[in-house]
Amino acid sequence: MAISDEKFREALGDKRIPVLILDNKWHKLFKRSGTTPEIEKLEKELTDLLKRQGKLNSEIKDIKKVKGELMNNIVSSMDEKDKEAEKKVSDSKRLINEANEKIDSYEDELLELPREIDRVNRELMIRTMALCYETLSENTDEIEKIADWIHNIRIELKMNIIRKQEREFRNADLYSYMHDIFGPDVMEIFDMRYEPTLKKPEPKEETKDNQTEKKEQ
Repeated sequence: MAISDEKFREALGDKRIPVLILDNKWHKLFKRSGTTPEIEKLEKELTDLLKRQGKLNSEIKDIKKVKGELMNNIVSSMDEKDKEAEKKVSDSKRLINEANEKIDSYEDELLELPREIDRVNRELMIRTMALCYETLSENTDEIEKIADWIHNIRIELKMNIIRKQEREFRNADLYSYMHDIFGPDVMEIFDMRYEPTLKKPEPKEETKDNQTEKKEQ
């Protein structure tokens, strides 16, 4: 019986889910059975979001470093009164403003990225749960079929063992009877593939107690 995505979502609830593509165990799940196109698409989307997050953090760090250098340029040029120094200060201020705008824009995007990463990650978990459930169901069906086959084979094996022993005992009786009558020379004409070695179990000797019981009966 299939389970709807909604059931999986309810099961997850507000549980905190680690980023799946960073979990080695998650990747191991699909080494044998493989994934689905939908899982592969979500995996790529999540990878791109994480790369974007890392790139933005790196860019902000670099911009802040440049911004610091520009601030130093302004401070070092403040004592100079020529036009070149004024232009240098003006350009530095302009670049600082541009840097601040970029930092603000990147930080705004960084605020949204965790929510988007969580959304895609949860959707990836839903698809993973659906695939795992489907695989578990298919494997369970196959396990039950194999178990039934093993059970039937065991019964058939036991019956064939009994049939084989019965025929071996019968051959032993026949061979022994003819051997006693005709002797080994005549027995060669039967071209036996093997000489029967099995013997029927000897009946147990009756104890005195058993004999007494029978007499009483």
